[in-house]
Amino acid sequence: MKQKIKFTVVGLALFLLLGSAKPISLFVDPNTIIINQIKIEILGNSTVGKYKCNCPHTYRDTIYLNSTTKNSLKSEIATANFDCGNRIMNKDLKTTIKVTKFPKSTVTITNIKPSGSNYTCSLNFRITDKTLSYQNLNLTNTKEALEGTVSVKFTDLGLEPPTKMGGVIKVKNEFIIHFVLYKL
Repeated sequence: MKQKIKFTVVGLALFLLLGSAKPISLFVDPNTIIINQIKIEILGNSTVGKYKCNCPHTYRDTIYLNSTTKNSLKSEIATANFDCGNRIMNKDLKTTIKVTKFPKSTVTITNIKPSGSNYTCSLNFRITDKTLSYQNLNLTNTKEALEGTVSVKFTDLGLEPPTKMGGVIKVKNEFIIHFVLYKL
């Protein structure tokens, strides 16, 4: 009986140890990219300096390059999850992008193609009730992620850049959306 308990404990310990390990693959398909997280960052300037708001988003999907079946990804992101580093900026961003009226943004990336050691794609980013579309957008390929940036204006979205203190503090109209697709 003691030996059976000892084997059970050893078996359970091995299961817990190996169960959390990543599987080892001897064959890596160069036409497959597995994404396990998306991070969206909004980078901009105001009259008092730079700001950065980000929204990491757990998301798993597989992209099959050179395939007609699944060469895209689409994800809804809760706009309330954007974090600018302090409570006042969080509130200003959420008010500006009308989080109560538009609680979700959608990122759709399609037509992903190799371009040298990097990739190109088409990007649709829906925020508020507007969709911004970009064709042949460059995606930088690193060991950890695919990264891209787009330049946007608040006025492109039908929004006014936030101001504070009677206009003394003004957010610039143009900002950058930097998105990172973390690979598994």
